[in-house]
Amino acid sequence: MKPKWMISSLAISLCLTLAACGGPSASDTDSMSSAPSVQSAVLQESQSASDGPSFADGVLTCEDYTITITDYRVIQPGQEGNEYGEKPVIAFWYDTTNTGAESDLNASTAWILVFEAVQDNDPNVVNTLNVGMLPDDQYLDSQLQSIKVGGTVPNAIAYELDDEITPVTLTAKDILGSEYGSQTFAIAP
Repeated sequence: MKPKWMISSLAISLCLTLAACGGPSASDTDSMSSAPSVQSAVLQESQSASDGPSFADGVLTCEDYTITITDYRVIQPGQEGNEYGEKPVIAFWYDTTNTGAESDLNASTAWILVFEAVQDNDPNVVNTLNVGMLPDDQYLDSQLQSIKVGGTVPNAIAYELDDEITPVTLTAKDILGSEYGSQTFAIAP
């Protein structure tokens, strides 16, 4: 369980960086190929925008920062990266680059502000996945550190899976729900 101070810090950081990805929503639909490390995972095409924020090819591009997914994998309970979990998780490794944010930008907040993970395995409701524990201890100290303009910080995040068959769709949205794009990742081998 996360200490209250960490959650409070994250909430404050979220408020400070709300405008970092502001702008018009994606309106054009283009086909995408995924980042090299996730190429076999892509199952569907995504929206992208020629101007304004976009998420395509495993890269989120905003006015003030970019997030590049470098890898992902499913981790079973008890395995390294999910030692204390009761459910399998899908973990994403990514780089966050500050391209001009003057506010307090950090890798965790940048991700949480825009991404939502969904497993479409319920015919009645949207099954948004819960964030799990940090899957890679090497980011314990750096995940909430401020990123200097021009700097890049790697990080990781995990989502608890509800089943091990249904693919996970990662969607980037602004705070009002306008989509920047989405990418689907396979779960089953």
